[in-house]
Amino acid sequence: MNNGPVPWTAAVKVAERLAGTYPLYDSFHRAALIAEAEPLVAKAQELVEAETGLGSVGVPTVEVVDRGRWIERNVAFFSKIVDATLTQPQSLVKRIGGPIVAAETGALLGVLARRVLGQYELVLPSEDAGDTIYLVGPNVLAMERSNQFRPSEFRMWIALHECTHRLQFTAVPWMRDYFFDLVTTLAAASHTDERRLISLGSELRKASDEGRPLIDESGLFGLFANEDQRQQLDKIQALMSLLEGHGHVIMDRVGRRILRTQARMSSLLKARRADPRMAAFMRFTGLEMKMRQYELGEQFVLGVERLANFGAVDLAWTGPEALPTLTEIESPELWLRRVS
Repeated sequence: MNNGPVPWTAAVKVAERLAGTYPLYDSFHRAALIAEAEPLVAKAQELVEAETGLGSVGVPTVEVVDRGRWIERNVAFFSKIVDATLTQPQSLVKRIGGPIVAAETGALLGVLARRVLGQYELVLPSEDAGDTIYLVGPNVLAMERSNQFRPSEFRMWIALHECTHRLQFTAVPWMRDYFFDLVTTLAAASHTDERRLISLGSELRKASDEGRPLIDESGLFGLFANEDQRQQLDKIQALMSLLEGHGHVIMDRVGRRILRTQARMSSLLKARRADPRMAAFMRFTGLEMKMRQYELGEQFVLGVERLANFGAVDLAWTGPEALPTLTEIESPELWLRRVS
């Protein structure tokens, strides 16, 4: 992680200050979680492979991390993508300033670091990352304690979700490259469009007159996005809706069979995502789009199953051209008609 025009170390510091700590993480609970994590993920991997039918790709590395480590890995991801845009003379980063980008990235990750429970780390375009599932220890322990979850069941439930994401990116051979192509293309389009800035004022006035939100679910980035960027955002949102929805269906389906408390955990986690105290932040940053991905993607997968069968979802893994569009995510019958 370099410190060129964007001071990424400053982003880490901002995020860590906002993320804070969880006192019980430095107790014996941490050691117990670390000891349980690897065999738990290995078992979850077996269950997910059997449920999805996606091929076996071994067992991932498992790390129980604190909020600071999670922040560092995600800043590393952001830096790889953003730094790739700095060769462009009209780069948005150059126009608004590296320190501002660092501060905004740090603020975003600092808030998320208090909430994220697990993450599958995609293999970044660098040599220092790998096939790793992270469990964010402080947040897992805090959720268990505040909601009186059974630790063994809650941890398995998280592992099921992350193992599903891992299979999506490792058992589907083209998925990782396709994802990075989408993200880097979006980043490459991140330049200031003077025409977009001119039209923005009238659009905001019209939204205000009609009583519509000034910022939609794609957040501040979507507000400034030009047409090319909007198209890339739609592709990314459609892909992530599919992946999140598929992960959530698998997580719940396996969970219902093996976890006695799955229904309660699912209900509380859905309520957590809908927390009105986070609503303004989610909309401003564009994370509202991610929250809807769970709901839309789950409805899509279940809709495909209802109209055809669960195996029909596998058509989406045959190639990028078979992925559902954003319109098809909301109308699975259109996708089935096209790909079958």
